[in-house]
Amino acid sequence: METSKKSLQVEIAEVGRLIFSGPCARLVAPAALGEVCILPRHAPFLTKLLPGVVQLQTEDGERQSFYLSGGFMEVKDSIVHVLADQMLRSEEIDREAALTAQQEAENVLRHSHLFTERDQAKLQLAKALAQLRVLEHSEIHRLRKQRGG
Repeated sequence: METSKKSLQVEIAEVGRLIFSGPCARLVAPAALGEVCILPRHAPFLTKLLPGVVQLQTEDGERQSFYLSGGFMEVKDSIVHVLADQMLRSEEIDREAALTAQQEAENVLRHSHLFTERDQAKLQLAKALAQLRVLEHSEIHRLRKQRGG
């Protein structure tokens, strides 16, 4: 895989399916120590990924957002590999299920005194909020396209 000095070659996959493959101008991901932005010629990098939103911008300026439940990312020679536990495009996300999961997690956090339940609820809340952010990003991009911007 050859890449130009002005682009990244991005491969995003989960077990059993390729989610995205192609040249990109940048990729933003929720790394273990905080959100990272990967640009062409980024230093070699390996990190665990947390639940959140992966955003990429293709060379022609198109922006795409994906829900990520967790995984790993490797950057080397302007090639980015993301291996996800679970990854969803906006059209694969069930808004009602995400809202229900958010409400249930918030309820556990308000009422439970057990650390294990609270930890699990925090993880579920992070996942639900990430799915809702992907839907929000998708809606914003759709509206911008409609307006011609």
